[in-house]
Amino acid sequence: MQRRIFAIVFSLLLLSTSKLFAQDPHFAQFYSNPIFLNPAYAGSKLCPRFALNYRDQWPSMPGHFRTYSASYDQHFDKISGGIGVLAFGDRQGNGQISTHSAHFMYSFHLKVSRKFQMRFALQAGYQQKALDWDALIWGDMIDARYGIVYPTNEVRPDNLTSHNFDCAAGFIGYTEYLYFGMAAHHFTMPYESFVTQTNRLPIRWTGHVGAYIDLKRKSKKEHSFGDISISPNVIYQHQRTFHYLNSGFYLNFYPFNVGVWVRNSFVKHDPVDAVVVMFGVEWDIFKVAYSYDITVGKNSALTGGAHEVSVNFQLRCPETKHRVKPLKCPSPN
Repeated sequence: MQRRIFAIVFSLLLLSTSKLFAQDPHFAQFYSNPIFLNPAYAGSKLCPRFALNYRDQWPSMPGHFRTYSASYDQHFDKISGGIGVLAFGDRQGNGQISTHSAHFMYSFHLKVSRKFQMRFALQAGYQQKALDWDALIWGDMIDARYGIVYPTNEVRPDNLTSHNFDCAAGFIGYTEYLYFGMAAHHFTMPYESFVTQTNRLPIRWTGHVGAYIDLKRKSKKEHSFGDISISPNVIYQHQRTFHYLNSGFYLNFYPFNVGVWVRNSFVKHDPVDAVVVMFGVEWDIFKVAYSYDITVGKNSALTGGAHEVSVNFQLRCPETKHRVKPLKCPSPN
């Protein structure tokens, strides 16, 4: 019965058109999916980079959230910048709402000085959101004794899919050991409703700053077993009424990486939303990482946290000498 009640409430929220405020899905392994965080990271590693990401949020609850993405980016001297391609998918509930999108981005590289560089990016994309009406359960379908036995009297919407053009922009600045940036996603604010064109997806603002510090390094050209580095980071995200401050660090003991993050939601009674722990391994061009969100607060026993897995391939550059330097992103990335 608890699952049925949840399904009814979830169904009502899905079709609410006046007070439902949308929020983007997110990944806890920010730098394992850098061009999702900020399109200006496209080409920041210079060589071809492929990333695969999967997140399962709140697995203990009925109707949990599954999010996945695949991306590629690379720098090209001939166009003075980098390009990136990002494919994204998200399933809410038991598939009642599914979102799929594809995005293309270009980041222009600017060498401000010998030690300081910047990238400015624009992103354009297409998004499709679909509602599985037949998967919804309404209150008038349920008999107190026999369960779900009746047809619903709710009116089926004429349109169960929405198609939107979406845009984003961002910039990053970086030296050999410091980096910072800002991004704005959905600045076209596409409509999100299925019934009436009233709800628009609010702009997601992201600001981030971090550092990469070598504590022990045998060679400047390649990583060697036993190399040690630490990377502290702070990421702030704001989307309408949602505010998140993510602060944490990665500790890299090549080829192993560990990380700890604290996500603050600025809610009065539960200011700390989750603690994220990560573990990763990298070798040559291959990197894989796993993270778990430990939910903190009154709902910690109900959600089951969140599992996230990332796989990255950092390929070698073609036999050409680039005129720019790569950004030292933290690992796992």
